[in-house]
Amino acid sequence: MDLMSSAIPSTATLDRAARAERRWLVLVVVAVAQLMLVLDGTIVNIALPSAQQALGFSDSERQWVVTAYALSFGSLLLVGGRLGDMFSRKWVFITGLVGFAIASAIGGAAGSFAVLVTARTLQGAFGAVMAPAALGTLVSTFTDPRERGRAFGVFGSVAAGGSAIGLVLGGVLTEYLSWRWCLYVNLVFAAIAAAGALAYLRGGRPASRPRMDWPGAVLACAGLFAIVFGFSQAETAGWTAALTVGSLVGGVVLLAGFVVAEERVPHPLLPLRVIVDRARGGAYVAVGISGLAIFGTFLFLTFYLQVVTGFSPLTTGLLFLPMTACILISSNLSSNIGLGPRVLIAAGMVLSAGGMALLTQVTVTSSYVSGVLPALIVLGLGLGQIFAQAINTATAGVAREDSGVASALVNTMQQVGGSIGTAALSTIALNATASYLIGHDAGPQTQAMAA
Repeated sequence: MDLMSSAIPSTATLDRAARAERRWLVLVVVAVAQLMLVLDGTIVNIALPSAQQALGFSDSERQWVVTAYALSFGSLLLVGGRLGDMFSRKWVFITGLVGFAIASAIGGAAGSFAVLVTARTLQGAFGAVMAPAALGTLVSTFTDPRERGRAFGVFGSVAAGGSAIGLVLGGVLTEYLSWRWCLYVNLVFAAIAAAGALAYLRGGRPASRPRMDWPGAVLACAGLFAIVFGFSQAETAGWTAALTVGSLVGGVVLLAGFVVAEERVPHPLLPLRVIVDRARGGAYVAVGISGLAIFGTFLFLTFYLQVVTGFSPLTTGLLFLPMTACILISSNLSSNIGLGPRVLIAAGMVLSAGGMALLTQVTVTSSYVSGVLPALIVLGLGLGQIFAQAINTATAGVAREDSGVASALVNTMQQVGGSIGTAALSTIALNATASYLIGHDAGPQTQAMAA
């Protein structure tokens, strides 16, 4: 009898195993939702030329398909994060997920430019509700340091590498189906994530429920809107344009007013205790810098591989996969190395800088294997380390009632960093192209660069 009873797992052991299994299933749900958000940025870029031809909008209007999403997503993230702290994170997540899917369906069925831009705006708004709830769920689900490190390794690899998957998927859908499927495909991801959320995420309202800081919300939304809009204008109108300068200055003033206001209200939208911690503040900066690098790199290399070297959209997406693989490997390895996040993030920054330095050596005659691939490998290894460690550090030790807004700040920093990277690299590329054209004959490659 004793031998038989000792061979049978105890109820407590079975309960622990069931809870552990549920935690990893929660990670799968969150990863699917995060992948949908991340790849949506690049998959729509691939679909844009076909959408422009089908709907008949101009080149100047085309940027608004991208900008509308960035503006609503970037400006509403902090509010979305606080909603997750105020209400059931499960249902906030599902609401954002369903709303994002409906907006994607509207965009896929759009018969005009106005409907498409409206759908993209709604995508951004519901994405801003869903993203902080997803990360906040991960924060509250994984409390064991070892499991948490592995979970954030997976999440970081999805956050950093999903864009390349979007390029591949966008190329396949555009080439073999229609540009509309680049939006319809979100319904598949949303259905999987929603079913998983209903099954595995826990509901219930938080015990200590913070209130919404409406004055702070207005200042934060307006300030972030102005910042993201200013950088998007810099990309097209230039850094010295009145609208660019006015937007950036206005955004800084509004955000400064937001910080002052947060010190004086009893229930701030973003409690300053979340960011005054040195390690956590540094992690947010690291997320912003890595967002700058990855958004800028995808912009530059997508243009280079398609326009200068002549690869198809599908082939271009496939050529980014080595970088995605390196991000995945590096993210997961960094969570198992016994070094602190400070060392690993610093090492990731050095590797990423090295990868960017290698990209500066790429010319119009460089080959992918010898010129681009080494840079992608080094950059991927660096970004994988940064994302996994920075996101983990940025959300570690945060109070339950602040985990949603702390998670939102991660997404906000990545979005703002990406806006800076896109605008800055566009300006650098434009100036470099203009310099190259001086003194060179207008051969095929030169004409491609000018285009």
